[in-house]
Amino acid sequence: MLMAHPAVLRNLIEQYEALHALHAEQGSEEARRRMDDVAYTLCVSTGTRDIDAALIAARNRLPGARTFDDSVIGSSPAA
Repeated sequence: MLMAHPAVLRNLIEQYEALHALHAEQGSEEARRRMDDVAYTLCVSTGTRDIDAALIAARNRLPGARTFDDSVIGSSPAA
């Protein structure tokens, strides 16, 4: 799989977060449409199918990202 450059991912994350805040405040159709476009691009860029997974994957690919498991399903200890 091709990997998006970290600068591109950072830009997409910032765009999505700004549009998400704008849509939450104003609820405009244009903000929602643009947010959907950026979400789709993030999903394609990270090889994921939903925006939550795309944001996690994109953040983990940024320089200085911490390597920790932030998944909903925790791992069970080895028996």
